[in-house]
Amino acid sequence: MTAQTYTAKDIEVLEGLEPVRLRPGMYIGGTDTTALHHLVAEVLDNSMDEAVAGHADKIWVTLHNKNTITIRDNGRGIPVDPHPKYQNKSALEVILTTLHSGGKFSNKAYSTSGGLHGVGVSVVNALSENMSVEVARDGNLYCQSFSRGLATSELQDLGPIKNRKGTQITFTPDQTIFGADSKFIPSRLFRLVRSKAYLYRGVTIHWKDEAAPEEAGEEREASFHFPKGLEDFLQQEMGERMMLTDTFFAGNTDLTGGSGKVEWVIGWPLDEEELFSSYCNTIPTINGGTHETGLRNAIFKSLRAYGEMRGSLKKNIQITAEDVFNGACAMLSVFIPQPQFQGQTKEKLTNADTTRLVENTIRDPFDLWLAATPESADALLQKVIERAEERQNRRKALEVKRKTATSQRTRLPGKLTDCSDKGAKDTEIFIVEGDSAGGSAKQARDRKKQAILPLKGKILNVASATKDKMAANQEIKDLIQALGCGTGKQFNRDNLRYERIIIMTDADVDGAHIATLLLTFLYQEMPQLIQKGHVYLALPPLYKITVGNESVYVQDDNEKDKLLAGKFKGRKIDISRFKGLGEMPAAQLKTTTMEPKNRKLLQIKIESVAEAENIVRRLMGKNPEDRLHFIRAHAREVQELDI
Repeated sequence: MTAQTYTAKDIEVLEGLEPVRLRPGMYIGGTDTTALHHLVAEVLDNSMDEAVAGHADKIWVTLHNKNTITIRDNGRGIPVDPHPKYQNKSALEVILTTLHSGGKFSNKAYSTSGGLHGVGVSVVNALSENMSVEVARDGNLYCQSFSRGLATSELQDLGPIKNRKGTQITFTPDQTIFGADSKFIPSRLFRLVRSKAYLYRGVTIHWKDEAAPEEAGEEREASFHFPKGLEDFLQQEMGERMMLTDTFFAGNTDLTGGSGKVEWVIGWPLDEEELFSSYCNTIPTINGGTHETGLRNAIFKSLRAYGEMRGSLKKNIQITAEDVFNGACAMLSVFIPQPQFQGQTKEKLTNADTTRLVENTIRDPFDLWLAATPESADALLQKVIERAEERQNRRKALEVKRKTATSQRTRLPGKLTDCSDKGAKDTEIFIVEGDSAGGSAKQARDRKKQAILPLKGKILNVASATKDKMAANQEIKDLIQALGCGTGKQFNRDNLRYERIIIMTDADVDGAHIATLLLTFLYQEMPQLIQKGHVYLALPPLYKITVGNESVYVQDDNEKDKLLAGKFKGRKIDISRFKGLGEMPAAQLKTTTMEPKNRKLLQIKIESVAEAENIVRRLMGKNPEDRLHFIRAHAREVQELDI
């Protein structure tokens, strides 16, 4: 048998845009329909950046067929002169074929932009079968062709051109990446183009779907220009719904300190069906962020101050931001330099100073709006007070119910995010590792039935610890308080606050160790919970397999191998491995691991108390020699070692 070697020749170096084609999910979130349309958004965002910077006021988006699209603007045009670092290449070719190249890393070319990662148009090039670029600049027209990340022609000077400036990009996504059946959805692109026009008042976007029939009307050909921006957007979204207030609260102004711009619009409909959309540099931030926090703070603090000034707030009524925004319809757009997003797909804004800037910018205008529209202001204030009273009355009623059931439930750990149902029936508590996984779980949960308790790291191994040490451990104290049923001789199952206790950890060695430590604690201190079937292990998927528009979540390697050898055999697939629960988007965590109709749970049972005692003593007890004997006896059974 030849020994395996590991030398320098085994080290791969991916050149140019090869990493993008090898791992597209790292750059555009996958190869599904959403990722396909993200390519259009990346190119359109560059044209929008030119408009926001004041260099363009028109954009043309033309869908030629299901697979090819052109986006053109009348901006400055991508530079075509030789790049100082790459003398044999134009700046255009460098931008199209090199990751992390562009004019958005400093504030020299763009004060604000949506494409700060420097990967947008080069990624589109890498994932396109064909791309052609035309640049009208300094009175001349230039063009160059590309394919799959590489230039397929030299930069050509086509000579003088009149009445045209800017950049035009035409591309066809690579079906070897996105699947043979991949195609653009015209209605989806129509909505994308229209929403971009709403986000910047100074731009007109022309849309055309050349393949659509004449009767398609506006979705075949239209021009979008909205002088009132987000206010026009919200008005269209709300339609004929009746409003609590006479007017929207809307504004468009520079951020405090001149560090960008902010636009907002808020309305309170009578039906209280809420809507909240936010954007940063025209990029949708579907998971919110610091700019949303600033808006909420400004509106809440201003309305509370107005209520105190009017003498309408009772001493025993404390309104909250949730009372103000439950049932509200709001849209927020900010333009800031150097935005920081959570993830490459930019779904959450994280700039820490943006909260204060947005709050300070909106607070004074809302104070003036309240003073100028007293009837609307009073109606809004009274509605918020009613919500606060209803919330506090519900809480008092539940507290009475809770105290009737048990006197052990009033003190809860600070990190516990409780469910709204206070009775134990049909409720669940998810015990998760760390604040990151806890944050995702809180967003994914059913607020009515599911509580979340994040624990810091690995809890104490109670099988080998003294009672004093266990009593002093904060994580264990939090867990005992959250469950409410006591331990040892003080255990009372009737006081258990949740019907199901679900341990949810990462699908790796550390996650398994944490789950083992938690099960050891529950077995030793609250064995009745296991005996009565209250304890479960969540089984998050290990992989996501995408084939065309179909995505399947896979539990383990065996299930993955069966699918690859069966249903998906011979088909082009994209496999994503989940690294941890904290890195899984909340929507995926909900769908795969927390939603009762989809998830998989393993109920913990004790078939033999004697055997359980033996296992806990040997593997978790004070004698390390017992563990060493076990490892030696079973080492050859290990097929894959995760280290």
